[in-house]
Amino acid sequence: MNFRRHQPDDVIEINLIPLIDVLLVILIFLAATTSFDRYHQLKLTLPRASAEAQQRDAIHIGISHDGLYAVQGQLLPGTTTADISEALLQLIAAKAGQAPQEQDASERIIVIDADAQASHAAVVRAMEAARQAGIERVHFATQASP
Repeated sequence: MNFRRHQPDDVIEINLIPLIDVLLVILIFLAATTSFDRYHQLKLTLPRASAEAQQRDAIHIGISHDGLYAVQGQLLPGTTTADISEALLQLIAAKAGQAPQEQDASERIIVIDADAQASHAAVVRAMEAARQAGIERVHFATQASP
C-alpha cells in the first residue's frame, strides 16, 4: 500500500457548502419560531364608512380624545360608568315625560360619537353605561367617505 504523506505544499481546503446548509436550517428554524407581535408599534387608520339615515330620536353621546363625555351636547361632570348611566337615565325619563307613548327599551338607540383618538376604554365605558340604562341598540358614528 502506498500512503501519501502530507507534504507542506498541499493546500488545505475547508468545504463551505455543509456549513452554509447548517446555517440556513438554523435561520429557517429561528424565523419559524419567532413571534412578531408588536402591538405597541401599530399605526392604525380607522376606516371610513357610508352612513345610513340617522334616527331622529337616537341619543348621542360624544367622547373626546381626553376622555370627556357629553350626552346630547351637554358636557358631563364625571367620567365614570355610573355618571354616564345616570345622565342617560335622566334623559330617557325626560323624553318619556314629553312623548305621548313611552318608547320600548328595545327600540332605544344610542349613537356613540367618539373621537378617533379616544381610548378604547372610554368607548367601552360608554357602552357599559348604555347597557346599565337599558339601551340595547348601540350605533357608532363615522366619517362619510369622500
